[in-house]
Amino acid sequence: MIGAASVAAATVSARAADKPAPAVASPPAAQTLGSDGAWTAYVSEDRSGKVCYLVGQPAKSLPASPHRQASAMVTHRPQENIANVVSFVEGVPLKNGSDVTLVIGKKDFKLFTKNDAAWAATPDLDKEIVTTLAKARDVVARGIPQRGPATSDTYSLAGFAKALALIDKACGVKR
Repeated sequence: MIGAASVAAATVSARAADKPAPAVASPPAAQTLGSDGAWTAYVSEDRSGKVCYLVGQPAKSLPASPHRQASAMVTHRPQENIANVVSFVEGVPLKNGSDVTLVIGKKDFKLFTKNDAAWAATPDLDKEIVTTLAKARDVVARGIPQRGPATSDTYSLAGFAKALALIDKACGVKR
């Protein structure tokens, strides 16, 4: 899960600087807290302290490609007072200035993009998205790549709430 740890570190650094940061070259070793459905919870340590995150894989990705590795994450960094950082990796370079749209039930959320990843613009939006994800059945992430057809990744949210509870407990995040 090297890629996930890299994205977790970059995601939270991006929020702190209000812009995306490059991926970490040598991510910390992660301990698996548990898995349910397509979601797995992890805890690791880096220079700033404990990092808790969950990673999910889409049930369906369009366009289908063995080279496009999409994923979704929620990250907590308690020593930095950061929680609920949402990120989606589309697995292909996204069009500059484009958004990734999350469709959760009847709600749409816009995430800003950099390279092949997308993040919520504010901590309040992160928290709203995480709360909505925990109550929903699925989420669709739609992106606009630099080249080729639009991406659409459908994630089953079965197991998301359990993985979220595991990282909340490990990092002391209260709901």
